[in-house]
Amino acid sequence: MAIIVDKVQKRRDIALSCKEIFFQNGINDLTISQIAKTAGVGKGTIYEYFKNKEDIIFEIVNRLIQERNAQMFEEMAALESTKEKIKRFSRFFYCEEDIELRQLYKEFISISLVQPDSEMMAMQSRITKDYFTWFESIIDEGIAKGELRADAKEFACGMFSVGEGMFIKSCVTDIIEDLQKEIDQFYDALFALLEVK
Repeated sequence: MAIIVDKVQKRRDIALSCKEIFFQNGINDLTISQIAKTAGVGKGTIYEYFKNKEDIIFEIVNRLIQERNAQMFEEMAALESTKEKIKRFSRFFYCEEDIELRQLYKEFISISLVQPDSEMMAMQSRITKDYFTWFESIIDEGIAKGELRADAKEFACGMFSVGEGMFIKSCVTDIIEDLQKEIDQFYDALFALLEVK
């Protein structure tokens, strides 16, 4: 009797089994041979499930993002104010729990800037659009609840980009000493202007 393999699960298992070596080596120094050895499969098996090592990284990122989003959704549901939800949304850039995902994010940014890849850019665009839609819905909810002025939505793109901009600045300069404090101060000052008094 033939063994039936769940290809989706096998793909996920292979990708997640090499997550640690990716974090140790980065995408540029990671080889298909290392991935195959770590996953306990042959190189040919890797190519049955993935086009290249970037495809494996996409799978890892997708899994980590799904896990993070589920946790973040639960945490946000427990928060009352729009300001606290927006601050929670930006925690990704500094909290300890997201350190691995931030490492992947930095790797993707650096590769995208130096060697733009259409698949990587498409994935980043999709993820960014999904997060921005979620971010806008938080602001819409704040407006609907009467917490925020109606024109608060005009600030959505800027608010959404602030955390990322400060994060990148904190990675490449020594200007930002306490990223959480800087992000929180920005939102506190902005919400002082946007909240309905």
